[in-house]
Amino acid sequence: MTESTPKALTILRRKDVQARTGLSRSTIYSKMQSSRPALYDPTFPKPISLGAKCVGWIEAEIEEWIASQIKKSRGSA
Repeated sequence: MTESTPKALTILRRKDVQARTGLSRSTIYSKMQSSRPALYDPTFPKPISLGAKCVGWIEAEIEEWIASQIKKSRGSA
């Protein structure tokens, strides 16, 4: 892949996000709701609309969030 060739985006569905993050369905949605301050995480990637009742998450954003959680958990060292 050359530098000028854009990388193809991959969209993950909720079950894929659950598998990658280890989070439950309700925790994923709670992380996105500021009305649930105990679990709300403004850094958690926002879903994109894929249809009337269908959403997905951009794989690269989920991977970045996971990496940031690892870094936060282990410290910046």
